[in-house]
Amino acid sequence: MAEAVAEGARSVEGVEVETSYHVGYEELSGYDALLIGVPTYHHEMALDIKNLFEEAAQNSVDLRGKLGAAFGSYGWSGEAPKLILEIMKNRFAMDVVEPTILSKYAPDEATLKKCRELGNRIAGLTKRPSL
Repeated sequence: MAEAVAEGARSVEGVEVETSYHVGYEELSGYDALLIGVPTYHHEMALDIKNLFEEAAQNSVDLRGKLGAAFGSYGWSGEAPKLILEIMKNRFAMDVVEPTILSKYAPDEATLKKCRELGNRIAGLTKRPSL
């Protein structure tokens, strides 16, 4: 799913895309947009993502006005991407793009198409002079 999002973002001329399995909280403010892919496990987000946002909050990382979106897979319930959007919007005052993209188990081609569209949409929004 992350590769499809990145592919969509790269389709917008002049946009730099970085995909990473892990980033430190101190890196977050250096991005124009954060698109977080996270699976749901036992009704929760992955612990490393939860810790990333907790560390960012504890260290007063300013993400206000940055773009945010979330996507992920699940086997039973699918709450994690929605929890990510809540944190982005309510704790960090980010401009979130909804809805989240969810895939039960492995993504099918229709879901991957939505991922590419999300990446393209976010990349296009970062190219605007003002939001």
